[in-house]
Amino acid sequence: MERVCFSFELFEGAEDEYKKRHDEIWPELVEVIQSAGLKNYSLFRRGTLVIGYVEAHPDAATAFAKVGESEYNSKWSEWFRDLIVNQADNHGQMLRFTEVWHLD
Repeated sequence: MERVCFSFELFEGAEDEYKKRHDEIWPELVEVIQSAGLKNYSLFRRGTLVIGYVEAHPDAATAFAKVGESEYNSKWSEWFRDLIVNQADNHGQMLRFTEVWHLD
């Protein structure tokens, strides 16, 4: 299992809509996320900054690749283009944090 923390920015004024859409997340997408091996998934927001945390089984590359293959993920990502500034760096990589300490 690999713990992943990442961040991205919302467009100013998109905060309420971002929350609303997650309140109405599609059950099919939830199934894709869970079956791909992503567990204990949380998103936190302060202003326009969103921080995400997820535990990826067996690892992030494998789990996110499975999610990326889904038509539901593609549609969800397209639906959020008007809310999210950018979720990746110039090389298409998720904006991840490096874990420096953990306590169970």
